[in-house]
Amino acid sequence: MQRSGLRAILTAAGGPVEIVAAGETGDGGEAVDLARRLLPDVLIADFDLPRVDGLGVARAVAQSGLPVRVLLLTEHGTDEDVLAAITAGAAGFLLKNAPAEELVAAVRAVAAGGAVIAPPVLAHILVRVAEALPAPETTAAGKLDTLTEREREVLIHVARGHSNAEIAAALQVSETTIKTHVGHVLTKLRLRDRTQAVVLAYETGLVKPGA
Repeated sequence: MQRSGLRAILTAAGGPVEIVAAGETGDGGEAVDLARRLLPDVLIADFDLPRVDGLGVARAVAQSGLPVRVLLLTEHGTDEDVLAAITAGAAGFLLKNAPAEELVAAVRAVAAGGAVIAPPVLAHILVRVAEALPAPETTAAGKLDTLTEREREVLIHVARGHSNAEIAAALQVSETTIKTHVGHVLTKLRLRDRTQAVVLAYETGLVKPGA
């Protein structure tokens, strides 16, 4: 580690769960060796370590199957760094200028099996994730691809609150036929009842409010 006072911060953490700094080094290769020998709950690694960088340390620990979780510290905290850290197997990602209490809380969270990302960095990541996700209507609309044209017609009528008898009259078929179509719609879309069918029809944009 190359963070001044890191051992002092962790040792003086206090609180209900004591944090003990079992060892430290400024070399990535040695950090992996220490992880194998000491088996700490959490290994805190600098992104810019010599010989083996922080990503390499996280990757080596993850691939070794050690019961050790890695918390990475960096000065920059770009989106690419976070994604690289997650891919490498790190369970935590913090900026070096994070307050001492934030570091301590992150160590405890990671040790307990959780994951931590620095709040400022997480905000950027969430924006990117939101931009990458398809629109809800687009995602839901794909569910209707299994329906025939007639089944879509029946679903539209169901969504508008029409009874089987009313749908049968509108489409000029028997009520028994409509019951069959409704059954097929519910089965294909894995819906429990007509109420769920109505909700899905609006979610997909098949039926617009007020239409």
